[in-house]
Amino acid sequence: MRNEQPRLRTFWRIVATHIAILGVAAMAAPSCGDPEGECDIDEGSGCGNGQECLLGADGESHCFCSVDGDTGCEGGQQCLEGPDGDPACYCNTETEGGCEPGLVCEEVVGGYPDCFPPVTLGGMVFDLATDEAIEGALVVARDANFAAVSGVAATDAAGHYELTVPVPRNADGSLAEYDVFLRADAQGYLNFPAPPRVALPIDMSQASGDPLLLESSATDIGLIELENTDGLGIISGTVVADVPIGTLVVAGGATEAGGGVTGIADTDGSYTIFNVPAGTVGVRGYKAGLQLGSATADVVADAVTEGVDLVATGEATAVIGGKVEIVNPGNGSDTSIILVVDETFNPTAARGEAPPGLRVSGVSGDFQIPFVPDGNYVVLAAFENDFLVRDPDVSIGGTGLVRITVEGSSMTIDESFKITGSLDEPKPDNEEVVSGTPTFSWADDSGEDHYEVRLYDAYGTLVWEKLDVPGVSGDKYVEVTYEGDPLVSGLLYQFRAVSIKNGGSPISITEDLKGVFLYQ
Repeated sequence: MRNEQPRLRTFWRIVATHIAILGVAAMAAPSCGDPEGECDIDEGSGCGNGQECLLGADGESHCFCSVDGDTGCEGGQQCLEGPDGDPACYCNTETEGGCEPGLVCEEVVGGYPDCFPPVTLGGMVFDLATDEAIEGALVVARDANFAAVSGVAATDAAGHYELTVPVPRNADGSLAEYDVFLRADAQGYLNFPAPPRVALPIDMSQASGDPLLLESSATDIGLIELENTDGLGIISGTVVADVPIGTLVVAGGATEAGGGVTGIADTDGSYTIFNVPAGTVGVRGYKAGLQLGSATADVVADAVTEGVDLVATGEATAVIGGKVEIVNPGNGSDTSIILVVDETFNPTAARGEAPPGLRVSGVSGDFQIPFVPDGNYVVLAAFENDFLVRDPDVSIGGTGLVRITVEGSSMTIDESFKITGSLDEPKPDNEEVVSGTPTFSWADDSGEDHYEVRLYDAYGTLVWEKLDVPGVSGDKYVEVTYEGDPLVSGLLYQFRAVSIKNGGSPISITEDLKGVFLYQ
């Protein structure tokens, strides 16, 4: 694979707003209000334009912008508590307001937001089987919680794209370490990343030149063509909300990839969903903290259905809580929980798409996912590569699929998720190129009677299985040679191995996103 946890912008915002309390050195704050003017604190008079009369750090009353109301600043700036405790106006990282043309507002590590020249990420989108460029693909950069950190860029005739990506700066203005993860969609292709494919982290601090640019083989994205593109259309519209960027928009309807098809909202709320089956489909949007009304679209094959807008109806405040129990963790220690939209879930491959923000990591006991919008979800534990998996023994509690319906109210999942160590070191992996007859291997599990091996293609279809692989004794690895029908060149596959104890109950399994290879 040519392309796949970063610091969150919310984290930097917290640092910025509390820096004075922590005593960390900060950049000088721009003036805000009229610190030389006179105002009356008792009467609350003498200030205008959204400013308020406060006692300053110098012990005198002055007009300042309002931190609570975020008023009193001009030019799109935001009001934050400055380094000396006085409110001050800074540029706004969410809206990019408050900067001169040609500059962007970025977080500053240990300081306050400031204006800098932008950083650009560029690359190619191509057909994984033919290496041909794909025109009109849409690419967006996201963080580890699937929240978009850039706008959406379309590829040109040569398959090339460029994204302006916000990157935190060090106190001296240099680029701080910051990872982003790419997503790409195109008509006639599976979106990337669709499990079991993963997006590799791209460290934006490696950008160089003037202007700053990061472009390498790691920023190139290979897409897999759909097996059948007949009867598919396109939906486009707008997510009408204050901050729509990154909203996961889902058009219902089963596809060969399993579940509904999706798109990502741009900074202005515009979105496009490719590969929607013709007919009448429901359209819904999902983003942490945002409640959106639904819509209906009449999709026509080989045509674009426009104007399918989703309008914000309020805030999403539901909190989903639960607990994990980790036993025999092996090399693992803690795990993550994600909520995937039920319409996107493929039960055969046990995969789906998670909206931005509906993820919590570092979980070893109790967990909570806040700001969950209404909808139907599948709760997945230990889905990511962390040496841990859901216990595959479905005969015990806490191992089955958990589906929930959120309707404005918080809830706690009664049964805890049973988590155990995975079967490690599956090979081939990481989209390694494989030719000829593949051999699958993994680290031996202790106490097994035998193993089961299954091979899935990129569409989540089971293409081969061997359910009587003998257990090994004294060997570090288990090896199995593929015995199925010829594999398709240029297609990605994933194998999964399960260890079975005497009596037929499974003990462990390879991880959900491991064992992926490209056959050529």
